[in-house]
Amino acid sequence: MKDLKKWLVSMLAFVTIFGLVACSSDTGSSDSKEDDTLKIGISLPSATHGWMGALIDSAEKQAKALKESDDIEYVMTNAADPNKQANDVDDLIAQDVDVIVMLPIESAALSPVGQKIKDAGIPLVIVDRELENDAATVVVKGDNEGIGVNAGKYFVEKLEGKGKVVEITGPPSSVTEQRGAGFKEAMESSDIEVIASQSGDFSTEKSLEVMQNILQANPQIDAVFTQDDGMALGVIQAIKEAGRTDIQFVTGAGGGKAVFEDIQADGLISATFLYSPTMVEDAVKIAGDIAKGTDPAESMVVKEATQVTNDNVDEFYDPDSKF
Repeated sequence: MKDLKKWLVSMLAFVTIFGLVACSSDTGSSDSKEDDTLKIGISLPSATHGWMGALIDSAEKQAKALKESDDIEYVMTNAADPNKQANDVDDLIAQDVDVIVMLPIESAALSPVGQKIKDAGIPLVIVDRELENDAATVVVKGDNEGIGVNAGKYFVEKLEGKGKVVEITGPPSSVTEQRGAGFKEAMESSDIEVIASQSGDFSTEKSLEVMQNILQANPQIDAVFTQDDGMALGVIQAIKEAGRTDIQFVTGAGGGKAVFEDIQADGLISATFLYSPTMVEDAVKIAGDIAKGTDPAESMVVKEATQVTNDNVDEFYDPDSKF
């Protein structure tokens, strides 16, 4: 009887140990499967329309394509301000994503966040607005300085080298700085004076308000350079509401449908300078390649700045565009 009891105890212990080992083995298998799943984190500003809205749609479209073709998962976040974007990135790091694609709301504010991504050992693909450090693995951007330079040359030509102009800028970022620097550089040898330069925050509503104040303070303005098509729409609304006839033309940047239509109709907007918001698709593709272990071919991808006027607007206009 004693021997039988000993045998039963031994068998019970063996079954218990075998069960624990089996459970441990199952858990390990599950973890291994999770570890094999590639995932991209995408951190973008929030928008439902305009250039940024089109960029967000393009990013998700490309991320979905990667999921279907390469089984790469993605997490997309959108933020209205730098603090929210910083928190979003913290969440992506905590999720242990393989690569992060980020369009910083503000260059300076998000540079430490970029460094945090780099310190976590996660490759970073930056879109459009650059950071102030070397945290990015790859930067995909438009030729923002080229947009400013082309606009400045256009102003010199149209105003025959003299006049009083206004500049409506974006929020603090590399985009704003580069477009503004290029614009001023191209006009250095002319007698064109920038009599006001204020931020419209890439917002139609804010630019309307800012332009209303500028119009009241300046009885003579020859032309207005805006760093964004949405801001150009706010500016022309302010000009029309004020009944001003001294302003010869307004230019934008980005390539919005409403701006194309104004150019086609020989409206107050006579030109825009652009690179497509679909450039984010390149960034997501690059992130997918990095996640799969492929080293990027280059660390800087620059999209050419294109001038659009009445001469070539029909080539770019898409009546079905959401932007």
